[in-house]
Amino acid sequence: MGTVYDGIDDRLGHFIHDQPIFFVATAPLDRDGHINLSPKGNNRVEVLDGHTVAYLDLTGSGIETIAHLRENRRIVLMFCAFNGPPRIVRLHGRGEVIERGSDGFAEISARFPDQPGAR
Repeated sequence: MGTVYDGIDDRLGHFIHDQPIFFVATAPLDRDGHINLSPKGNNRVEVLDGHTVAYLDLTGSGIETIAHLRENRRIVLMFCAFNGPPRIVRLHGRGEVIERGSDGFAEISARFPDQPGAR
């Protein structure tokens, strides 16, 4: 059985921030719909506070994650240690899409390196 944390402390935040690849999973409410699981690389997750993280989505695939978040907000981010001792961290929560041009996008996107295809 894994450990359940009340929030993201500094140790956990460093682990999350340092992972070069993470995975994002969402699902629609329709039981006949399919679960979407996407690897994310070349971008990182920023810990905004003990209960909030952000990542910059990039073009290159469909936008099922965004569609699912707009429908029900459910999301899971998973981080795996590819070096050192084995470790898996999953963040279960509610997501919000902050689009380019909307309130908050400039502030949050400034925390990330400038990348073509950022959305």
